[in-house]
Amino acid sequence: MVASLYIHVPFCAGACDYCDFYSVAADKDDDRLNRYTELVSRDVVNQIYQFSVDTIPSIYIGGGTPSMLGASGISRLMKAISPAIKTWPGEISIEANPESVNRDFIQACMDTGISRISLGVQSFSAKSRRAVNRTGSARTVPEALSLLRDVWRGNFSVDLITGLPFQDEQTLHEDIKKVVSYGPAHISLYSLILEEGTVLKEKAGKHEIILPGDDEADSLWLLGKSLLEESGYVQYEVSNFSRPRGECLHNIRYWRMENWLGAGPGASGTIFDDPTGTAVRRTVPADIETFLTGTLEPRMENINRMELIKEMILMGFRYIEGPGDILIKKRSGGTWDTLIPETLRRWRNNGLIREDRTALTREGLVFLNRFVGDAFFELDRG
Repeated sequence: MVASLYIHVPFCAGACDYCDFYSVAADKDDDRLNRYTELVSRDVVNQIYQFSVDTIPSIYIGGGTPSMLGASGISRLMKAISPAIKTWPGEISIEANPESVNRDFIQACMDTGISRISLGVQSFSAKSRRAVNRTGSARTVPEALSLLRDVWRGNFSVDLITGLPFQDEQTLHEDIKKVVSYGPAHISLYSLILEEGTVLKEKAGKHEIILPGDDEADSLWLLGKSLLEESGYVQYEVSNFSRPRGECLHNIRYWRMENWLGAGPGASGTIFDDPTGTAVRRTVPADIETFLTGTLEPRMENINRMELIKEMILMGFRYIEGPGDILIKKRSGGTWDTLIPETLRRWRNNGLIREDRTALTREGLVFLNRFVGDAFFELDRG
């Protein structure tokens, strides 16, 4: 079986106010890091054998802050899982924060076969970073980018956020100009979202922090999109832009809803059964303390045909190539035109569906949420 692999590293130096990913506070000397590395490696190997995975096209090590594992932790992790990997992945990505990127970390990534580093920059503005409690000082950002440009031999990606406090068109323009000057192959441009349960959501509700209004936030993201395109980056997903051959192959497998394993507390994996149009999802509870005892049991969930079709819409239409006409026929016996004919007809008439395949145009991607709502309504109506 072919399946990608996601490894969740749930450790961070501190939680940013906007983040809703599972993480716990730690530092580089935390004893839990070694125990975590041992157990997550064991889980990866067990899953590879459990699901008879013989080909792993991509690995993504995310978090949290995976670079907190340091050079030695990354080396131990990759050394432990490598013997179980029969065919070496075409892409191995790891997320990193600027303050934990150094020459030893970069060298360990190169030595262990990691081919792509995703750097969480978010903004160069010290004022905006402080306002959302972004970990690390602003001065570490150019230092890390310089190291990646001068020392790293693989591709690297940069994350930026629009809609931050104190951000305006000028500061966003400066952020993008600076990032582009370092030559990343890939840039993710996210619009700040007030996620339920986050500190930022609470502060905004109490008016303790001032954020751009909806119209201003939308204008900032659209400006960022234009600036990236003017710099030679092509949008291939709602929030992702790349230069030629710089796309994240691992994320494309998510958007196309292809098999992946998930390891580490807070991670999930999904294995698809195309003939029945169903899937099994394995989720590791977000509980690091129980995970470290070696007794944390994953939850198994069956996804029925209609749930899977909806997930394929939600994920697949984010991607400029769409969810795949062949894949939906294998899983449902039908086509997108038979499943959501009215939605596709309206959106085609408005010029927001591509002519060569069932996918949103780049103009259509701006209205993704509206498209998904229309498609779900049609499916539910039957």
